[in-house]
Amino acid sequence: MKRNLHTLKLAGLLSLAVAVSACSAQKKKEAEKAKMASSSAAKPAAPKKEGGIKPYKEVITAKAKTDVGLFTVHKVEDKYYYEIPDSLFGREMLAVTRYSKTPAADGTYGGEELNEQVWVWEKRGTQVMIRVPSYTNVAAPGTDMYESVRNSNLSPILASFDIKAKGKDSTAVVIDVTDFFAKDVQALGLQQSTKTQYKITRLDDTRSYIDSIRSFPINIEARSIKTYAAASPPGDGSLGSVTVELNTSMVLLPKVPMAARLNDERVGYFSRRQTDYGIDAQKATVTRYIARWKLEPKDEAAYARGELVEPKKQIVYYIDPATPKKWRPYLIEGVKDWNKAFEAAGFKNAITCLEAPTNDPEWSPEDARYSVIRYFASNIANAYGPHISDPRSGEIIESDIGWYHNVMNLVRNWFFVQTAAVNPAARMPKFSDEVMGQLIRFVSSHEVGHTLGLPHNFGSSVAYPVDSLRSASFTQKMGGTAPSIMDYARFNYIAQPEDKGVVLYPGIGPYDQWAVKWGYTYFPNKTEEEQAKILNKWTVERAGNPIYFYGAQTGNPIDPRAQSEDLGDDAIKASTYGIANLKRIIPNIQKWTYEEGKPYDNLEELYGEVLGQFNRYMGHVRASIGGIYQNDKTYDQAGAVYTHVDEAKQKASVKFIVDQAFKTPNWMFNSAETNKFDNADLDDKVRRVQVSALNGILDPARLARVIDNSTKNGSKAYSLDELFADLHSGVWSEISTGSNIDVFRRNLQRAYIDRLGFLLTPPDPTQASAFARFGVTSVDPTKTDITPMARLELVNLQSDIKRALPRYSNTIIKAHLVDALARINLILDPKK
Repeated sequence: MKRNLHTLKLAGLLSLAVAVSACSAQKKKEAEKAKMASSSAAKPAAPKKEGGIKPYKEVITAKAKTDVGLFTVHKVEDKYYYEIPDSLFGREMLAVTRYSKTPAADGTYGGEELNEQVWVWEKRGTQVMIRVPSYTNVAAPGTDMYESVRNSNLSPILASFDIKAKGKDSTAVVIDVTDFFAKDVQALGLQQSTKTQYKITRLDDTRSYIDSIRSFPINIEARSIKTYAAASPPGDGSLGSVTVELNTSMVLLPKVPMAARLNDERVGYFSRRQTDYGIDAQKATVTRYIARWKLEPKDEAAYARGELVEPKKQIVYYIDPATPKKWRPYLIEGVKDWNKAFEAAGFKNAITCLEAPTNDPEWSPEDARYSVIRYFASNIANAYGPHISDPRSGEIIESDIGWYHNVMNLVRNWFFVQTAAVNPAARMPKFSDEVMGQLIRFVSSHEVGHTLGLPHNFGSSVAYPVDSLRSASFTQKMGGTAPSIMDYARFNYIAQPEDKGVVLYPGIGPYDQWAVKWGYTYFPNKTEEEQAKILNKWTVERAGNPIYFYGAQTGNPIDPRAQSEDLGDDAIKASTYGIANLKRIIPNIQKWTYEEGKPYDNLEELYGEVLGQFNRYMGHVRASIGGIYQNDKTYDQAGAVYTHVDEAKQKASVKFIVDQAFKTPNWMFNSAETNKFDNADLDDKVRRVQVSALNGILDPARLARVIDNSTKNGSKAYSLDELFADLHSGVWSEISTGSNIDVFRRNLQRAYIDRLGFLLTPPDPTQASAFARFGVTSVDPTKTDITPMARLELVNLQSDIKRALPRYSNTIIKAHLVDALARINLILDPKK
């Protein structure tokens, strides 16, 4: 019992000791905790990581190379980061992706656009997203349809990024954009059609990278090199790949869009299409806003009085420092020439051009605040004038004109072949600096016109009577060869040697002044509809005057007035003068291209240009066959919009082509000139010119218009049977008399039979869809009167050849006619 009590006492003492010990440990723990808490009051605790967001300095390390601009861009080793301020979330930005450099054999040029989107950067939780709003369907705020349109136009998400860090002051976030620009993002890479063309399977990450990302006050320029694995690449197929350099320019759009101006088909402007559901028209209404710079007068009161006033913000271009110094003054003049047109809109000194500053390290041609004429050391014979415009209003934000060095060879060839017969300054292999300078000025003015919002006006060159273009007083008064420098009117090929003092160049003309007046006149406090009424009144007042006619660009013109490279109001007369000049050039081409100690490369090149110019003349005349004049009108204008070319003109056009192209053009074969270069394929070159003219006439779409003309105008129309009869007698004239059929005529006659066979065949569906992409309608001849007429022509021709065969003893001609019969038999009865 005592022993048990002792044990219990001992256990109790031990328990007490353990309790005291535990209590002391607890107090010690609490004391340390209190000490830590006290310490933390003086030293902040380490921040918690929120969804993977790291401290700023862990992401943007001391190694970062930082470029401050619209967004702050950081490069940390091989990673690129955007630091986006909160103030720019929700703002609209225009992203344009273009080629910077392309493969030599690709057929595309640096500067050509691949894609354009509006981006809106959006922050959501721990992510940043890019949304792509659409302006295809719109309704103004406050209209009944506004909410409905918003609900039907959810902006898709292009990309999402994890927030890597918050800015130093927590008013910005940092995201990693490396993969966005380096990987294969559809919006920033090659188009699907190009991938299909080259049989591209994937982007090769090992040969793709970001070249640079540069940030400026209102834009960011991201340049990347992308290499795609391709089974059919352009150029060297053994590479199995295609490499391109792409640039994506992201430009901040104005917070408040400029007041838009509605497009009018009767005046040429680049425009953006929208479907406006907010207009009270009882249907969805398609509207277009023209592209133009924002010009407002400094002194509105003086402007309202009709005085010329300077704009608040002048349009300024800069010359790329890489541009050769001797050409800079001509490029500058080409820009300033447009001030004449802006005066028609009430502005003086509206546009200028300056040399880029050489002592300003902040100036860059990629800065969207500066519009630049960029000069490229390239053998590409081209120049281009794109612009970046706000899709909400059409306001042009910025433009860079691309100028390739070899454009000089292009204009040299044009100027030689079109004016050398009358112009001693063009009779040399290398033009003087003054002559070349004026040619550069012409191209500069043309490209600047594009950057002002003006497309090609292929209808302008028809305005002046042909013989007026031989008049020195008329051409000097009108300031050039056509009312618009935006036409491809080129140089005065109509002028003859006796026409002294005639102007040979195009210039800023009366149409250009009218178009700028229409697009840039300032209307304060007037709605789009009120402006449109004023502009419509002006347009109606000028209707019917060919000087103000606008003809949109097309590759296969239906309206013979709206075509490329032509001059004057009568294609037959103008081409007759042009051919007379080509006949003067051929015997002198060796003398006029002479270069001591050099081979005949220049002679061969310019001889080819002569053939090319002759082919253009055939195209100018051919456009009248099956041609339809289009004069766009509104309800307040009387008369037809579409009118067929009259019968006499169409018949005369066929005769001209028969006489000039189908009858062998022996003047082209000057042996003293052609034996200076390898001309083994000269027969084939001439054949191609003749076949091009023939196939162009026997084009199913053209023949369908001939049928349409007969349907609507009966005996007043140039009918399909008349056309075939005229071609038959023009192509096969020899067989009725048994006269000689030379090699060129034999080539043409075989081509005629082949083309008739083509008209008996339904079109290839893949070709039809390809034509449709270019706005060209494909006609199935087998579903029209074209095939029956072609079949009848083959039957008639078969009989004629059989009757003609006994008249010929020449073996080659007999062989040709026997072969012609065999070809016809095979077409008419392919089963034999």
